[in-house]
Amino acid sequence: MNEISKVLATEFSEQFVQGMRDRMVVSFYKYGKVADAAGKVNMVASLTDRLRKYAETKNTEFLIDAANFAMIEFMFPSVEGAFFAGTDDDQSPGRRVARTGTIDKRDNASIGMNPASKTAGFR
Repeated sequence: MNEISKVLATEFSEQFVQGMRDRMVVSFYKYGKVADAAGKVNMVASLTDRLRKYAETKNTEFLIDAANFAMIEFMFPSVEGAFFAGTDDDQSPGRRVARTGTIDKRDNASIGMNPASKTAGFR
């Protein structure tokens, strides 16, 4: 197993992506081509609705649906002048810490630790 395969074995969900594929096929037969929805369906609002629904119900299917709406927005951007450019850490909004809600760019092992605390030196 190569290094990339080792990383993907724990850091990527093929089940999630297969769920996206399955739902896109069903949606094709239910609604038609996604290209025909461009400009008629608000993909960004639709994906945020699904994130809210996930938070309410805890049903992870809504996460797959949100991802599909993000993918469709990527394929057919509704935002004028939308473009793709790879970004570095200095342009990232960061991640929110679960406990405090604050933005934190530290590695996962460091989140939750206060390096300035008196006990940090003993860890």
